[in-house]
Parts: sequence; C-alpha cells; structure tokens
Amino acid sequence: MPELLQAANATPSMIHVFNLRSDSQVRSNLKWTCLLAVPVVKSADIRICLLAFEEAYKSVPFYDEASVEGLQPMTPETSQLVWRVNSYEWGKPGSDSAAARYAAATPRDGFQIESKKPYAELWMGTHPSNPSSDLETKRTLLDLVQDNQALMGQDITKKYDQKLPFLFKVLSIAKALSIQAHPNKKLAAQLHKDNPKEYKDDNHKPEMTIAITPFEGLCGFRPLEETAYFLKSIKSLRALVGEDASKKFETAVENSKSQAEQKQALQAAFTSLMESEDEDVKAASKELLEQVQSQQTDFPGKDAPAPGGKVLAELLPRLNSQFPSDIGLFVTFFLNFVVLEPGEAMFLRADDIHAYISGDIIECMAASDNVVRAGFTPKFKDIPNLTSMLTYTFAPPSSQKMTPVPYPYCKLNTTSHSSDSSAMLYDPPIEEFAVVKTDLNKAGAKVTFEGIEGPAIIICTEGKGKISVGPKTEEVKEGYVYFVGATAECVLERTDGAKPFVTFRAFCELAEEGGEGKGNL
Repeated sequence: MPELLQAANATPSMIHVFNLRSDSQVRSNLKWTCLLAVPVVKSADIRICLLAFEEAYKSVPFYDEASVEGLQPMTPETSQLVWRVNSYEWGKPGSDSAAARYAAATPRDGFQIESKKPYAELWMGTHPSNPSSDLETKRTLLDLVQDNQALMGQDITKKYDQKLPFLFKVLSIAKALSIQAHPNKKLAAQLHKDNPKEYKDDNHKPEMTIAITPFEGLCGFRPLEETAYFLKSIKSLRALVGEDASKKFETAVENSKSQAEQKQALQAAFTSLMESEDEDVKAASKELLEQVQSQQTDFPGKDAPAPGGKVLAELLPRLNSQFPSDIGLFVTFFLNFVVLEPGEAMFLRADDIHAYISGDIIECMAASDNVVRAGFTPKFKDIPNLTSMLTYTFAPPSSQKMTPVPYPYCKLNTTSHSSDSSAMLYDPPIEEFAVVKTDLNKAGAKVTFEGIEGPAIIICTEGKGKISVGPKTEEVKEGYVYFVGATAECVLERTDGAKPFVTFRAFCELAEEGGEGKGNL
C-alpha cells in the first residue's frame, strides 16, 4: 500500500504518517492496512490511481464488495458514546438515579437532571429503539459499525446482520417493573409478525443482571412446597386461584414424582390466578392487606417460607401503594423474592418470569426490546401469551444466581495485585454476551485486555481512570462509556486515589468450532 501512495505522488510526510499508523495499529494486517489508507488518502487529497487502489482494497476477502467511491474515513478502534436516558414512572428521581448521574457525566448539549423527574434506564448499543451515538461525530453506533465492519469482526458481522448482538443497560428502579417475561426466538418472531406495535423485533431476550446497589426482585417460580404453604395460609390467594386448581396443585406437590405433572399443575394454578376478574382481585387485595395488618411479622404464619413474615409484611403494602389492588400482589406468592448485593448477579433465560422491584443494576441481554407483560403495569397486558409461554421451571433463587470467576484473558500489573484489584467474568450460557467487572483499587493499578474477535462496550460506574486503545488514550470517569472494536487491545488504568475505579465491559466473541470464545469458559 505505501507503494501505491508513492505512485500517486503522495508527499513523503503523508507516507510517513501512514507507515506510523500501520506499524502501531495493524502490524502487517492486510485488512487494517487497506482501511488505514482510506483516511490518509482523503486527508491528503491524493489523486490516487483508483483502479490500483480498488484492486488492492478488494484483495481483502472480507471487503470484496467495497467500492472506492463510497469509502468513509476509518472509525477509530475506540469511541466515546452518548445515549438518551429514558424517563419512565418506575425510575428513581433526580440524582438518586444512577442512570441520570451517568447521563449527566458525559458531555452533551442540553441535559440537566431535574430533581423530581424519574430517570429509569440508559441503553448502550445499536438497537433502533434507543441507539447510542459517537460523542465526537454524532453518528449512531449502528452507522459506525456498518460502515466499518472490521469493528465488529467478520464472524459476528455475518451472523448478526451487521448489528451489535447484545444490548447493555443501566436501570435505576424505585418502583416495581411489570411482571414479565421475554420470548424465545420462535415466539418472538410470531409475536412481532402478529403485533409489531407491541413487539418491536423478532429476537429472543435472555438477560443478566448485576447489582450496582442493593437490588430486590421477583424472579422465577419458587419451590412448589412454598406456594402450597401460601395457598393453605392465605384465604384470599386460594379464592382467586380457585378451590379446584388449588387442590390439584397440592395433590401434585404432595404425591406426584413427575416434574412434568407438577409443572402442569403449576401452570393451571398460575393461569387461574392471572385470569381473575378485576373486581375479585380488588376484594381479595383488601382481604390480603387486612391479614397482613393483623398478623404483621407473623404473616401468614410462624413457619412462613422465604423471605419470611417480616419482609412480606413490609413488601406487600409497599407494592400495593405503587399498584393498588393489582394481581401482582398475589403473584408474589408464586415467585422467588431475590436480593442481590453489589457485585452479585443472576441470569434469566428467555421465557423466565420476573419483576424487578428496586435498586440500580447493570443489565446485559440479547439485542431485543420484546416484553410480554401481565401485572404491575399500566401498559399493554398479554396474559394469554404470558401464561402459555413460561417454562414453569421451579427452583430456589440460588439456581438463578451467578458466581463470577477471574477473567483469564487479561493481565493485571503489580500495583493491581498488591491492592486486591480484580477482573471478574460473568459468563451466562449463551453466545451473545458476557460481562467483565473490573475493580482497580489503587492509583496506578492497571489491567490490559487482550484483543478479541468481537466488539465491546465499557461503562465506568465509579472512580476515575483512563482507557488506552492503540495510540489513543482518553479520560474515564463515572458515567463515561466507550465502544472498543474487534481485535483491539484495551488498557484500563486508575488515576485517582479517592475511589475504586470500577468498570463493566460487555463483549461478544463467538467460539471457534470445537473451541471456546473468551466469554465462554
């Protein structure tokens, strides 16, 4: 390629710049060499022989459809991102919201936190419902990765149609989210076809939650013995489920050794509850709250299953204050009550029922906006689809919690080791994403991530530091978000001594045939 520039009468200085870029960034990688030539040629206004340049450019198999006329300047391997923060009723108000604080930290025009306004979530990704943009150029991340497909990696670009395979979020929850589940791929395609207004895309949505602050949620069906206890102890619950469905459920729990039969009984009881008439739910809610008020911490009995009478006596009135006389009050007795401390995580598969209640969390999921709702919401409720789609898998909450492990494809420096700094991998059993949480606990602590064959997004949730990708180094502080392209080595270093430098790095690398990607250990 330098020879082509010489043949086109490029100035010696421009050839020198190109050679420096090539040596420092691509190390004789032909794909990147061709791409690096593009901005050099454009910035120098070189009258290059188009046929010769095009021939060299097309010699890279991955870019054999490129045309010189449509070339864009090369996107840097790292870009600082901006996003819109969504204001939903369930969000935390003002600066109590991590989502709002992070949004305010990133330089942008016109955004100011309003003290009483709820700020619910921010999205990091390419999903059209709320796409991220490059801070410097204002172009969407989707435009950037589609114009420069090397940023995603060849395999991911082909498999995921030139879009980021994951969606990265921060949620700040003050009020319960809807009782919901996210469809599997087959159901998502059907829902999108039948009702594209409510179901925005045709993708599934397994998701992982990592707590930033203490988190509460209802997640997955609890062990059946616990629900059977509640049916016997809470008359208002039994009345809504119905005597017939309640007895069949209790019989299956006590006598059946078939998990399929138990799931069938659970589905029948839960569906019966969800199909209750509004007036019946209203009357039952009044009776339920009177029982809570009467029994207090002994509700609904001294041997109450988790989370115990004290928690339930506080939780149920709180939920009722948010959604008066809602069917969700009674769903509580079917689902696990889950508490996560900062750094703890859980994974929800497609078709798993859940409702987040409070806390600030990092959330990563397959790139989808599909939600099937049935309670704790003023939005569209789709009870038939929800009750028919669920897996009805029942287990204690520990079955959904994840234990992170040290991430092996990075190097911590001596300062990091001496200060108990860490890089921990949260690795769900899907290919679209994994997340690494990095804690650098002392100024000068540094972690170097190997390049991967896929994209990554990094958000800082605490502290200050810097990020280096190739020859480019930029400041990082709470709320800053960076996109890092495929194959790029990335270095994070703490620069401030006041607080730990904490980041979350979502990424995707597809496993090679017969092998593993760096997010699939």
